Amino acid sequence: MWLNELYQASSPIAFSLGPIVIRWYGLAYLAGFTLAGLCLWRTQRRWGLDLTSDDVLNIVIGVAFGVIIGARVAYVLFYGAGYYLTHPLEIFLLNQGGMSFHGGLVGAIVGGSLVCRSSKISIPTVADLAVIGAPIGLFFGRCANFVNGELWGKPTDLPWGVMFADTGGGNVYRHPSQLYEALLEGVVLFIVLFALSRRRPPRPQGTFLGTFLALYGCFRFLIEFVRVPDAQLGYLFAGFVTMGQILSLPLVVIGVILLIVSIKRNRPQVGHLE
Repeated sequence: MWLNELYQASSPIAFSLGPIVIRWYGLAYLAGFTLAGLCLWRTQRRWGLDLTSDDVLNIVIGVAFGVIIGARVAYVLFYGAGYYLTHPLEIFLLNQGGMSFHGGLVGAIVGGSLVCRSSKISIPTVADLAVIGAPIGLFFGRCANFVNGELWGKPTDLPWGVMFADTGGGNVYRHPSQLYEALLEGVVLFIVLFALSRRRPPRPQGTFLGTFLALYGCFRFLIEFVRVPDAQLGYLFAGFVTMGQILSLPLVVIGVILLIVSIKRNRPQVGHLE
């Protein structure tokens, strides 16, 4: 089982310089934001928009802060199960993990929107641009989850099963659900959005955000069937429904609505507002 051998040979720590420890998870965030920003810049140039390098940098910074704050707050609210009520100071200990994609998505929209409003840039267009590169960050993030040995899957006898540490279930091979998500939410979603972005003329405002939300919601909902739910929550009802599935269903609905609205309105992509 080569994936198991890869996991056993890996370490959450990329390198250390004396007391400074650099983890793969932190580097995944850095690589994700950097490459997503580059993707945003190149796509807006291909679309013939008028965004400057400063505009793109400010947007990336706003989105980054929004993602980190939103992801942490949502994890505390939806996945904390009351733990942080008695340990409030641990909310700020980001190095201990605990981030929610759904909260990060809301935070990204809020952070990016604030920058766009202050610079008089079209929010719908930037949202479309941002989600084209977002799967890159998701890919690196899920790979880092795999290296960390967290968010593992259910037991399996498939040849690519992995024996994760600290599962509490003994020497059991499990689905590498982190890599399933890296493939679907990262690679597949990026290919779809990138290919769509190269069509001319550019697709109407809302097309890319709608596609991203609908596909991510579907992928996440399906993968949750082979992923072990958070221990503090377990299955919420019916013996198989998880918090991740409950939070993903609205994304599918919103995504489909956005696609329908974008087709009806057919508004072109624009950069700065007059």
